[in-house]
Amino acid sequence: MTINELKTTIDRFEGDYAVLSYGSGTIEWPKDKLPSGAAEGDVIVLTAQKDADATKSREELARTVINEILKKE
Repeated sequence: MTINELKTTIDRFEGDYAVLSYGSGTIEWPKDKLPSGAAEGDVIVLTAQKDADATKSREELARTVINEILKKE
């Protein structure tokens, strides 16, 4: 499994969200999902990995919905 990382910096807080900046982009991230004590200027590393089980569940749900629609036609 390959895990990809994105280093971001907490630029500011807006309501319940932190605005994380990276390169030329930003991400709005829920404050309650940040590490405890995170503050403006802190570097936050986000990791991304594929969740095969969740993907399979969504595909199965999509198939079920499509089959129900087709039954009604």
